[in-house]
Amino acid sequence: MSVYTSLEDSDCTSFFGSFRFDFWDRLEVGMRQKGHIFDGFVILVFLLSVSTITKATEGKDGFKQCEHIVKQWASSSLDLEVKNDKHVLQNLLFFLHVPRTGGRTYFHCFLKKLYASSLECPRSYDKLRIDPRKPKCRLLVTHDDYSMMNKLHKDETSVVTILRNPIDRVFSAYEFSVEVAARFLVHPNLTSATKMSGRLRSKNTISTLDIWPWKYLVPWMREDLFARREAREQNGHSVVTSTNPYDMKEMVMPLHEYINNPIARDIIHNGATFQVSGLTNNSYLTEAHDVRHCVLKYQSLGDYVLKVAKKRLDDMLYVGLTENHKESATMFANVVGTQAISQFTGSTSHGDHTAKNSSEQGSSLLESDFDTTYHHSNSTYQKPNQISAADQGEATKENMTAGKLMDVYESCISNLRKTQSERRVNSLKKIDPANFTKEGRRQVSEALLQEITSLNHLDVELYKYAQTIFANQHKRMLVNKVVTNQLDSDFDDSYRAFSWEAICIAVSVVFVALFAVLFVTAKRRTSKLKL
Repeated sequence: MSVYTSLEDSDCTSFFGSFRFDFWDRLEVGMRQKGHIFDGFVILVFLLSVSTITKATEGKDGFKQCEHIVKQWASSSLDLEVKNDKHVLQNLLFFLHVPRTGGRTYFHCFLKKLYASSLECPRSYDKLRIDPRKPKCRLLVTHDDYSMMNKLHKDETSVVTILRNPIDRVFSAYEFSVEVAARFLVHPNLTSATKMSGRLRSKNTISTLDIWPWKYLVPWMREDLFARREAREQNGHSVVTSTNPYDMKEMVMPLHEYINNPIARDIIHNGATFQVSGLTNNSYLTEAHDVRHCVLKYQSLGDYVLKVAKKRLDDMLYVGLTENHKESATMFANVVGTQAISQFTGSTSHGDHTAKNSSEQGSSLLESDFDTTYHHSNSTYQKPNQISAADQGEATKENMTAGKLMDVYESCISNLRKTQSERRVNSLKKIDPANFTKEGRRQVSEALLQEITSLNHLDVELYKYAQTIFANQHKRMLVNKVVTNQLDSDFDDSYRAFSWEAICIAVSVVFVALFAVLFVTAKRRTSKLKL
């Protein structure tokens, strides 16, 4: 008999009744639970919607605020015009050295030949933060950005710079960061290397670690190199799986990691544009941080910075290109070199007394408020027009010309490159086989090159603009040469004509004088005979 047939009717009714009650009860409870879940879901969707709307509103407001900050800075920057003729070398030459453009060779092989050490501004050339308050300060060479001009008398300052293809500059910055950091691998560990560099810096010696931007980039690379060396030692082998020196992760940070690191994004990418516009993280401008933050956050705002940077290049005495090395050097010798030589050789005739008075007047400047003195147009900034013979560079003492200056430059740069090459080879031996060469660069993928180009879109546009300026400078230089040669030719012709006329007159005078003497002598003889 089935279990179901054995049940009494009452039992069946009771069973099914209880089942029916339990079913609906559970269903109701389930609906309640689902209701809570549904309510929670609705609340969650509502909160997400509110959050999205809030973020969109904040993003819109944030962009507007940043746009206002950047526009205000750009407007004030563009209003600052150079009053004097930008083609004329002023009393102070400010060489704005963009890192890895070859500016150091210009300093050693051009400027140090033209300007004596006594004419260099204190701490000139990358030595910590610049303080150009020295009397007779005529030369300022530094990695400081254009904001340095806020501490100088703008109408008494000429600015020059050199730009480089942005992709090549990124490669060079990466390679140099690794090269300098690799020198510390002679130490057993990072702690030892850090202590040693600290002791050296405490002795008031200037090292690469004191210089922007390497004071940020080198310690970063140094720490990374020691970490990778320690990892190789722990693994018990040093097998390098890649033949591409820019992607040897066992030895050094790969290039693709380097360019995407926040440090590189802040310092390396679009570095030339930020430096020429005065917005590096080393800037003297109080608003520089906010402007940089906005431009890095909202890429479209970079156009305002680019516009300012282009205006700055327009106002410069000279803009060189690393890739056009020979033409750039020749132009520098003709545009800057000849004017510097002319200034120094022309000022020696005024004597040392005037120069002494200028120095004494300039000394009082050191006791005044520096920022107030240099910011106002009615500044007491001493104009060092007179230069004593002792303050001239070796080029001006040797009756130098643009051609001779180029010969000196070529000889100097050859020796300098040899020294730099030897030092580079010795440094990179410590991370062999990661040897950076032009051939090695060809192994870098096209995709990575495109990424570097995209990350440096402002520098790419600024470099194109600099190429136009360079071409115009070159044309102007050639025109000036033709005019100068024509004037020299006309002078030579006039001089030769004048010389022949003078000779003819002189000969005529001699003949007349001789004839007069002979006539008088003959007359006296005739008189004696009559007697």
